[in-house]
Amino acid sequence: MTVPSGRRERKKAATRQKIADTALRLFTERGYDAVGIREVAAEADVAVTTLFSHFASKEALVFEQDQDFEQRLTQAVTGRAPHEPLIPVLRREIQALVRHCTADSAAPIWRMIDASPALREYEESMRLRHAESLATAIAADPGLSQTPTACRTIARFAIDAFSLAREAAEPEAAVDEIFQMIEAAWAVTQGRLPAPLGPAGELNAE
Repeated sequence: MTVPSGRRERKKAATRQKIADTALRLFTERGYDAVGIREVAAEADVAVTTLFSHFASKEALVFEQDQDFEQRLTQAVTGRAPHEPLIPVLRREIQALVRHCTADSAAPIWRMIDASPALREYEESMRLRHAESLATAIAADPGLSQTPTACRTIARFAIDAFSLAREAAEPEAAVDEIFQMIEAAWAVTQGRLPAPLGPAGELNAE
């Protein structure tokens, strides 16, 4: 989670986290559909309007790190070293997100999401938004010089890699396998044969 600076920002962040933590506790204890927005607000000791100033919908309460994840993905592109290859950077970030979301503590949350059509639909829209933001960051990099279609395709592949790996029996191994294919697809857009990724995501020397 991004650490806010300034007293007002820290207070807002603390309130937001309190609401999210309260919502997840109630949802996991009683079931997502059994808990209403007003109950979450009352339990968190905030007004309903305050809750909605931090979260646009009930579904958003479950995905409280949505913006942080999106920012991490785009910063993986914009913050990498000059001439650093794109695909290994994306692979490392997706691997870190997969580790976070497959931790034992996250299991009850994902069971809740998988059991709720509304939450699955929200997650799908969230993934599409993350993919578009990532594609925009890739397209804006003058060193990559790819078509909009190529940028959107690779971004969608990377976001889908997270979902596929999260559901795999061996998530980290799945990330490695998927990114071998993503690297091959990216290499085609550059008119070259792909170099294989090593076990830690680095490009192997030919």
